[in-house]
Amino acid sequence: MLFNSYIFVFVFFPICLIGYYSLLKSRKSEAARVFLTAMSLWFYGYFNLSYLLIMICSIAGNYLFHRVLSGGNFGAWRGGQKKASGQEAGKETAACGMSRRVVVILAVALNLSVLFYFKYFDFFLDTMNVVFGTDFVLRGILLPLGISFFTFQQISFIVDTYRGEVADCSLSEYALFVSFFPQLIAGPIVNHGEMLPQFWAFGRKNTDWEKAAGGLALFVLGLAKKVLLADTLGAGVDYGYENLAVLGRADACLVILFYALQLYFDFSGYCDMAVGIGRMFGIEIPVNFNSPYKAVNIVDFWKRWHITLNRFFTKYVYIPLGGNRRGRGRMYLNFLIVFFLSGLWHGAGFHFIVWGMLHGVLYVITRFWQGRVRSGHDRSVINMRRSGERAIKNGMTAQKEKGTEGAEAGLCHRAGGKIMTVVSQLATFFYVSVAWVYFRAENIGQANALLRTACTGEVKRISADLAECLQPDEFWYVIKVLHLDNLSFSRYILMFVILAAGLYLAMAGRNAQERVARLRYGPLSAAVLTVLAVWCILSFSGVSTFLYFNF
Repeated sequence: MLFNSYIFVFVFFPICLIGYYSLLKSRKSEAARVFLTAMSLWFYGYFNLSYLLIMICSIAGNYLFHRVLSGGNFGAWRGGQKKASGQEAGKETAACGMSRRVVVILAVALNLSVLFYFKYFDFFLDTMNVVFGTDFVLRGILLPLGISFFTFQQISFIVDTYRGEVADCSLSEYALFVSFFPQLIAGPIVNHGEMLPQFWAFGRKNTDWEKAAGGLALFVLGLAKKVLLADTLGAGVDYGYENLAVLGRADACLVILFYALQLYFDFSGYCDMAVGIGRMFGIEIPVNFNSPYKAVNIVDFWKRWHITLNRFFTKYVYIPLGGNRRGRGRMYLNFLIVFFLSGLWHGAGFHFIVWGMLHGVLYVITRFWQGRVRSGHDRSVINMRRSGERAIKNGMTAQKEKGTEGAEAGLCHRAGGKIMTVVSQLATFFYVSVAWVYFRAENIGQANALLRTACTGEVKRISADLAECLQPDEFWYVIKVLHLDNLSFSRYILMFVILAAGLYLAMAGRNAQERVARLRYGPLSAAVLTVLAVWCILSFSGVSTFLYFNF
C-alpha cells in the first residue's frame, strides 16, 4: 500500500488512527500494540500475500533466535543439570559463550541467505554465466518489498541481543518493532533502543496533540515532495533514459539534474511522511535526512543522507572491522569495504557497486585531506603558543594602529569563507549527481552513454519533448492565463521554474523538519496545508511508487 494512494488516505489510515486511540482510551495498551501490528501486516500484505508470508516467517524465526540468545544459561537446555563449581563452571561458561556465538552467527547467516536468495541469486547466476561461460537459467525471483530494510533491522536486533544490549520483549512488541508500517517499506532503519521503549509506553502518557498536528503537517509536506516534485521530475528522467540516442548535451545535463532532485524529494519525502505518521501516533521515528545537498564535502554528505543506513554500517561493519584503531591504511580500507557493501545493498548490479565505490574513493580522499589539514593546523597552534607573548604585544600595538583595516580584513575573510562554502557545496552536489547516474541506470553501459552525451554530445536546443514531460496541467493553465503560451519558449518556462524551485528547496531552503519546527498554527498555515493536501490527492492518479521500494 502506498502513502500516496486513495485507499491509504481515506480507508487504511483513518481506521488505524481511530482504532489505536480508541484502544488507548480504554486503557488497553497491549491490544493497541496488537492492533497496530495487525494493521501493519495488512499494509504490507496489500502488495502481495506471498510477501506477507515471507515477512511473518522472518519475524517468527528471528524472534526465536532472540529468545534463545536472551535465555541466559545454555546449560539449562541440556536437561537442567546441577550447577557446577570451580574449573567445571569455567568450562561451562566458555561452552555457553561459544554456543551463543554459534547461534548469533547462524541467525545472521540465515538472514543474509534469505536476502541473498531474493535479491542477489539471479545476479550471481548471471555473473557466473558471463565470467565462466555457463548457461544457468535465471529464476526471475520476485523481490519482496522492503526486504533489505527489515532484514538489516532484524540483524541489528539479533546482534544487540547477543551483546546484551536488548531487554527482553514479547512477540507482539517484536512484531510491531519489525512491521510498524510507516518505516517498514523504505526505512528509516530503526533500532530497538529508539522504538521498543515507546511501544512499552503506550497508554502511560497523555496524547501530545500539538506534536500530532506537527506530524500531520510533516506528512503533507512529505507528500507534496513526492507527488508534486519527485514525480514531475521523474517524468523527465524516464524520458531521458529511454531516449538516450536523441539527447543533446544540454538534455543529458538536465536529465542528470532531474534525477538528483527526483531521488532526493522521493526518498526524503517518504521519510518525512514516515516521521509524520509516527508523530500522529505519538511515536518518534528517527530523522533520515538533514538537507544532504547542503553538504560541503562527501563526508558531510553521508552525515546527512540516509543517516540510519550510515549508522548501521558504522556500528555493525566499520567498527567490527577495526574502525580507525588499526592505523590509517586499515581505516581507509574499511571505508572502501563499507561503501562497496552499501552499493551492493542498494541493488544487485555492477552499476550499484560502481556508484558505491565512487563515493568510497572520494570519501577516503576527503578523510586523508582532512587529516593533513588537521595536522598542519595542530603544528601552527604549537608554533603560535611558542611565540605567544611577543605576538600578543605586537598584536596589541598593531590593533591600536590599524583597527579599521583589521575590521575590513575580517569582513573579507568572512566573505571569502562563505564563497568557499558555496563552491564546496556546488562541487559536492555536482559529484554526487554524476554518481547518481550509475544508481539510476540499468547497467554501466547506459550510465556511461548518458555521461558521454553530457560531456561530448551534440550542442543543440533543449528537446521540446523533454520539456513537455515537465508540464503539469495545473501550471500550464497559469501560463495560458498570463498569455505566455504563444511565446516560442513557453514550453520551457515551467521546466526551468520547477528545476529552480527544486534546486532552491534542496540546496538553500529550510527542509521539512525545520519548517514544521518553526510552523505557527493558525488559519493561514491550515489553509496552505489544506491546499497542498487537496492538490496532492487530486494528483494521485498520475503518481508512481517510491524509488527506494526497489532497494
